[in-house]
Amino acid sequence: MADDQDRDELFKTFNDKVNMAPKELEDWLDTDESKSVGDSDGGESTGHKSGRKIVDIKRTNKADLTDDQWEWMDKVVGYINRHCAQVPDEPEGSDWAYSLKNWGHDPMKDDGCA
Repeated sequence: MADDQDRDELFKTFNDKVNMAPKELEDWLDTDESKSVGDSDGGESTGHKSGRKIVDIKRTNKADLTDDQWEWMDKVVGYINRHCAQVPDEPEGSDWAYSLKNWGHDPMKDDGCA
């Protein structure tokens, strides 16, 4: 992150892309569907860990975000953008949709992957 203008843009983009509220994401992360997708080494998946980080970020005041959180926000935006470009034929209830939800983006909402 180079400067405040870049961070302002990232903050806006992150909040546009992460369309799940912190409580909504927490509730999702507790489901079997959430835990059924993603890569892992026999433990928690990368996406599931990301969801927990996103909840923390969403509950942190912008002025209090750490450099690590800013970097994670950038990673989240990139992940959502890449996966929204790969919509499957039947997205609802798919691993694709579940994975995106783990990253804080519900593609079935009205704003979807637009």
